[in-house]
Amino acid sequence: MRGIDAHESHVKRNLIFSFAALTLVWLIGTFGYRILGGPHYSWMDCFYMTFITIATIGYGEVVDVTRYEYGRLFTVFIGISGIGVLGYVLSTVTAFMLESDLNEFRRRKKMIQRIAQLKNHYIVCGIGLVGSNVAHELISTGRTCVVVDSEMETIQRYLDSHPGQLYLLGDATDNDVLLAAGVMRARGVFAVAHDDSQNLVISLSAKQLNANLRVVARCHDMKNVEKTRRAGADEIVSPDYTGGLRIVSAMVRPNVVSFLDDMVKSDESVRMEEIIIPAALSEKPLAVLYHGNKDCLVLAIRNSVNGWLFNPPSQHIVQGGDVLMVMTGPDGRARLEQLMQGAG
Repeated sequence: MRGIDAHESHVKRNLIFSFAALTLVWLIGTFGYRILGGPHYSWMDCFYMTFITIATIGYGEVVDVTRYEYGRLFTVFIGISGIGVLGYVLSTVTAFMLESDLNEFRRRKKMIQRIAQLKNHYIVCGIGLVGSNVAHELISTGRTCVVVDSEMETIQRYLDSHPGQLYLLGDATDNDVLLAAGVMRARGVFAVAHDDSQNLVISLSAKQLNANLRVVARCHDMKNVEKTRRAGADEIVSPDYTGGLRIVSAMVRPNVVSFLDDMVKSDESVRMEEIIIPAALSEKPLAVLYHGNKDCLVLAIRNSVNGWLFNPPSQHIVQGGDVLMVMTGPDGRARLEQLMQGAG
């Protein structure tokens, strides 16, 4: 990418230099004809004389320079230098247009290659207000994602603040676009487009392509929740509904809301995370999770038989399939995931 950007910058410099050279020739010609022709020729006459000389139009001498011995030699000089510079301008403009298209093609090809190498990533379908916040939260917590949107202008607004973000321009309801985004290797899909029907189709398409995928869909109208769930969404979120609950919570339990907001907005990216205990760690104490990992705090354990156990002691025996509610940052979560993979 650096080599491509450097080459593009070189083409831009050539383009600027060529226009500067053409402007210089034009100024020399205009001032020269003004001096040779005298004050009874206007600046426009001198400018036009320079133009028809450089452009080889040949209408005739607008400014009479025959009274001077070297007047026509000056015209020859302006004509040769102007034509040469004008040809250079045309060649650099053409090169700039071709290089811009070629560089864009290279960028997209490189982007597709990088996406093709991803595993266990997330796909954010729709990068509007909600989708932007979703992608930002994934990035803040050290998770890789690919954003998909049908409007390049919408994608570009997000790229302005996240220039390194992987993206695809296309309709997320199209199976080919989802496949290009790596849906077969992804961990989850966020269907957060503006339209409920579009999110329904995204959920259906994603689940048909990869039944093991987790899909979280955005739904404005509560009447569409059940339809979207039947289409394959594992979880439905209504911003209007949850926003109402958030407003009530801010009134009746402000300290709790403040605590949760601080976790989400903190620079350390401390979050509540879910960790599933693998079968290899069955019958082992909870303390095994703390070996070499001081950046996590287990708040609760959910067992399929006994339900929730809050503030479990370090001697608590875990079972395969238990779900841990852990407060940790990206580094602590990464160490826990490594431990789980090693156990498996």
